[in-house]
This record gives sequence, structure tokens and C-alpha cells, in this order.
Amino acid sequence: MKKKLLIILFLLPCCIVTVLSQNKKPNIVLILADDLGYGDVGFNGQKLIKTPNLDRLANDGITLKQFYAGTAVCAPSRSSLMTGKHTGHTFIRGNLGVEPEGQYPIPDTIVTLAEVLKKSGYKTGAYGKWGLGPVGSQGDPNRQGFDHFFGYNCQSLAHRYYPEHLWNDQEKVILKENGKLESLKEYAPDLTQQQALAFIDKNKEEPFFLFLPYILPHAELIVPNDSIFRYYKGKFDEKPFKGFDYGTNAKPTGYVSQQYPHATFAAMVTRLDLYVGQVIAKLKELGLEENTLIIFTSDNGPHKEGGADPDFFNSAAGFRGIKRDLYEGGIRVPFVAKWPKVIKAGQSSDFVGAFWDIMPTLSEITGSKSPEHIDGISFTNALTGNKNQNTHEYLYWEFHEGGGKQAVRYENWKGIRLNVIKDKNAVIALYDLSSDPQEKHDIALKHPDIVKKIALFMNEAHIESQVFPW
Repeated sequence: MKKKLLIILFLLPCCIVTVLSQNKKPNIVLILADDLGYGDVGFNGQKLIKTPNLDRLANDGITLKQFYAGTAVCAPSRSSLMTGKHTGHTFIRGNLGVEPEGQYPIPDTIVTLAEVLKKSGYKTGAYGKWGLGPVGSQGDPNRQGFDHFFGYNCQSLAHRYYPEHLWNDQEKVILKENGKLESLKEYAPDLTQQQALAFIDKNKEEPFFLFLPYILPHAELIVPNDSIFRYYKGKFDEKPFKGFDYGTNAKPTGYVSQQYPHATFAAMVTRLDLYVGQVIAKLKELGLEENTLIIFTSDNGPHKEGGADPDFFNSAAGFRGIKRDLYEGGIRVPFVAKWPKVIKAGQSSDFVGAFWDIMPTLSEITGSKSPEHIDGISFTNALTGNKNQNTHEYLYWEFHEGGGKQAVRYENWKGIRLNVIKDKNAVIALYDLSSDPQEKHDIALKHPDIVKKIALFMNEAHIESQVFPW
């Protein structure tokens, strides 16, 4: 065992070796925004929305400019994050709902990131939106490595910010103040944030893994009428949105009408930023900041539901596409990591990575063991400024809606195949991201050799799924 530990320490950057050799495993805080676009944050150029805490996080750490989500929608993207596998291999590949409440579950046989860290001695908690298996199923977060979960188990019900209930592990927490969607008193993100901060307090004496899958700024567009909203109200031209309002016979999965959609969306992003600031402040208050790795990212690109207007805010930062697209705007996401004394402040990296890399990275950093046969690689060296960083031969995504889509990033080439369900050998469009990051010019006819290579990657990466067939 000692020999194995010595080998691990020898391979790690010296700053991490120092932490582990002093028997100080770092706390891990993994923050996942919902439908937050690459360009929705100040550190990626957002001009209309204030994100001071996220911008400070970026200034104090490292940003990855070419980092990607698992895919272009919620459940499969999160499955990729939790399992270390891309969407050609990961078990959950679509937003498949099950009755009475929840999404198709990850089976017990799948090893998740939470299970890896729990086995390594970490206390684990998740606060926000799960969406990978109903309460009591094999995919229940308590059966997938989390000691405690609080929030929305079902992503469909997370369409409402003032829901009838949330879940505290297996306990259904009825939000009486909200009634049957008849009042707007208990804002669910605020409630989950309180639980998350309490988790830090409770586990401050031992290493913890805190997963924060916030639902902000996912549609619907609604936010408490506090100082954050009032700051933005009246600042923008507005296009009122008519939706499914709260009140008698309200639909549990609808989107509310909104008179001020631009102001509300901006306020939701800034509220998300506020939550990040509260987490950082709590860590600092408890003397945990120096030994905590904070990672912030988003589950996919920006949405256009419920009155949201990604064009107005340049949410995709000029990239083509939004949520449900495999163009850059649908899958390239903001990424920042901070770990004082280990990650040098003010860095930016062009490492090309994706959600399935997070499991092996956190495993390496914590001295844990990743499962075999995953698709991710550790990018610890990229985070710590070590130039000896391994790279992917290619990245692969698939998306099972909209006729079926596949995409491959190979070096600076990007290949996209549409209408896969109808034709598994459909034409592949090719883009050179080094000269055309907006994916405007299909140059497939000029580079048939690259197209052929990408087609081989697509065929190699996709393994048929009985639950999520094409």
C-alpha cells in the first residue's frame, strides 16, 4: 500500500503531493449551473449581467476556454459527468421520464463520481437537481454515493421555481407556503442553498465532496422581487412572455408568464453568482478556503424556453447554436477552477476537455481510484500549469432528440452529423474551429480524408443502447 501511495505521489504535481503527504485531502466543491451559456458570465465577456463572484473566482484560479459539457441537454450530460463516460458509452443518453416522478435511473452497477470519493473517505452531499433516477430506485442519489441529497429529484418538476415539494433524501418535503402552486413564497433555489451551506458547517472537520447542481438560470423565468431583480428592472427593452401561471389548476411543469424576461434572466444569473459567493464566504469563515478545490461549469448551452432570449445577452458568446445543438454554442460551457496554493491565480488554458474528464481528474487529485474503462483523462496538469498534459485523440457527443445528432472534435476539426435516426451514415459537415469557431463554413468537400476519419470515430464511439436506441 505504501509503495502504491509513493507511486501516486511521484506522478502528481509537487503542490498536490505536499497536500496529500500532509494527510490533508482537499475538499471538493463542484458547482453545476443549469443552461448557463458560455457567454453568460463576465469572465467570458458578458456585458449586461453582473457576475462579480464568478469573475473573482476566475481571477483567483484558472479558466478553461475549450471545455465541453457531456451533451446538449440535462440528464445525459449529467450522466457523463457522474460516470466519466461520453454519451456514446454512458448509460443515460436522453431525458426519459418515468412514473410517478423522475427520470430513467442509472443502475447500481454504474460507479459514480460520488461513489469514488465516498470510498476514499469523503462525506458527500448534493443540493439542487438530480434527474438520474427516482427516489427509491437504483438511481436514487443516496444509492449512487451521496450521503445526503436535498432538492428536486425530477428535472421535469424543476421547471417550477415555487414547487409543491422537494426531497430531503427519501422524505418528501411539502412546501406548504406554496400550496398547490397557488402562491410564490418559498423559492426552491434559496431553500437548497440553505441546505448546502449547512452541509459545509456539518462536515467542516473532515474532507467533503459538495455537488451543487443549481437549477439557475433554467427556464422558467422567475425570481424573488428583491434588490437583485430591482437592480435590473427597467434596464432593458422587454418582450413579455405568456406562459402557464401559478394558481388554480396550474401545471407542475409549466413556465410562468413574465412581464420582464430580460431583467428576470439577468437577475437569475446574478442570483446564481450570489450563491457562489455565499459558498466561498462560508469556506473562508470556517478556514477551509485554502484546502478546497472549487470547480464551476454548466450542464449545456443556453436555452430559449419560457421567454429566454440568448441572442439579446449573447449567451453563446458568438458561437453557433444553443441547448439541443451539438454546435459549439450548445456544448461549449464556462469552466473555472480555484484551489489556493495549488492552482496559480489568473491563468487561462486551452486544454480541450469535457465532463467525462472530471472523474479521473478528481480521482487523481484526491488519491482515489477511478473505475476502469472510462473515457475521461485527468487534466490535473492543465489545472496546475504543468505542460506535460495528456490530450484526447478526439471528443465525441451524441444527442437523441431532433432526429439524432453526432459530433466529434478532432484536433481543431469539428464534424457534425444530423438526422442519424433516419440515416446512420448521413452526410457529415466539417468545420475548422481554428479559423471558423462560429461553424459557418462547411468545408467537408475540401477535406474528405478528415471527414472519413471523423466518420470512423463516430462509429467507434457509439455503442448501441437498448434503453436509449437511436
